[in-house]
Amino acid sequence: MKDICIFKRVEKKYLLPVEKKEELLSVIGEHLIPDAHGKSTICSLYLDTPDFLLIRNSIDATTYKEKLRIRSYGVPREDGQVFFEIKKKYKGVVYKRRISTTLSKAEAYLQSGVPSEDSQIMREIHYAMEFYRRPVPRVLIACEREAYFDVKHPNLRITFDSAVRYRNYGLSSSEGLTDSLGSSGKQILPDHLSLMEIKTDGAMPIWLAEALGNCKIYPGKFSKYATAYRDIMQQGV
Repeated sequence: MKDICIFKRVEKKYLLPVEKKEELLSVIGEHLIPDAHGKSTICSLYLDTPDFLLIRNSIDATTYKEKLRIRSYGVPREDGQVFFEIKKKYKGVVYKRRISTTLSKAEAYLQSGVPSEDSQIMREIHYAMEFYRRPVPRVLIACEREAYFDVKHPNLRITFDSAVRYRNYGLSSSEGLTDSLGSSGKQILPDHLSLMEIKTDGAMPIWLAEALGNCKIYPGKFSKYATAYRDIMQQGV
């Protein structure tokens, strides 16, 4: 699958013991093939205000949530590809729009506030950045991901995240993304657990619903950024 820049989908999360993950994959594996990124280290740099307004709004919200982040597949170099994303969730449906750029251009935009291109998606991102008064890098979240999609229905994606970890950027955006993006951090998901996300256009195929039922796997809740934020608050940082 090629990199997509516009998403509208329903996402469900499941916290699985490693053995349960392997059991499920043994049942549904024939339907899946690895996506373009296969197994990779995902780095997501969340942008927020000094008082964490975006994530606080997200935790408190019941209908609408919004996040701004810079994502990469693997740890990028200065001229490496990253995605500048705005992610919204409204009444259970996720809308994600992003532009493909380089790490150095993303950093230049954060420092100058001058958009790197003139496109509809960039204008949406820029509007949100100005609305929240130019949020800065606050938390980096990284994980090891296995990603698959359905052979017959590419809109169905299943990902498994392990070794979920975070690093707090504090209040300074002067560290420089090119110097400190990395992927190290404090682990917030135990080694024996994997976070599975099922992403669909709204309908789950029967074979998958039956497999989840037979394996006794049920939806749960786990927000990487919210978990990291709560940990930061507990530390009083």
